Amino acid sequence: METVFLGAIAVATVVMALVQVGIIVFGARLAQRVDRLVTVVETEIKPTLGRVNDMSGDVNRATSLAVAQVERADQLFARVAERVDNVTLVAQDVVVEPVRQGAALLQGLRVAIATLREVAGSPRTPTARTGSAGDDDEVLGIG
Repeated sequence: METVFLGAIAVATVVMALVQVGIIVFGARLAQRVDRLVTVVETEIKPTLGRVNDMSGDVNRATSLAVAQVERADQLFARVAERVDNVTLVAQDVVVEPVRQGAALLQGLRVAIATLREVAGSPRTPTARTGSAGDDDEVLGIG
């Protein structure tokens, strides 16, 4: 009976050895396939990664150019706004102030004409002409 047990142990050991050899062979083949797959992927992906790197460089360059253009536009609009403010101030000084002064002059002329009309329209009496100098001052609105 001991020989049967020894035989069973021997058979089990051989089966285990065969299973281990099978696993090792399968692992080696799997490693070869993975190695080939890695090689193919590297071969196919390297040019793509190179193009992606080139594209990212182009995107960086385009972004920096766009930022520069936006800064230039901002400076341009700032200068335009400043010049518009200057033109507005100059227009106010050149146009508005003389118009105000002209309006004041016209108002003075209106008052003078109205005063002349009042003087010309009021009947003069002989006593007013021969009166004192103080009466003439009242007619002119001085006294």
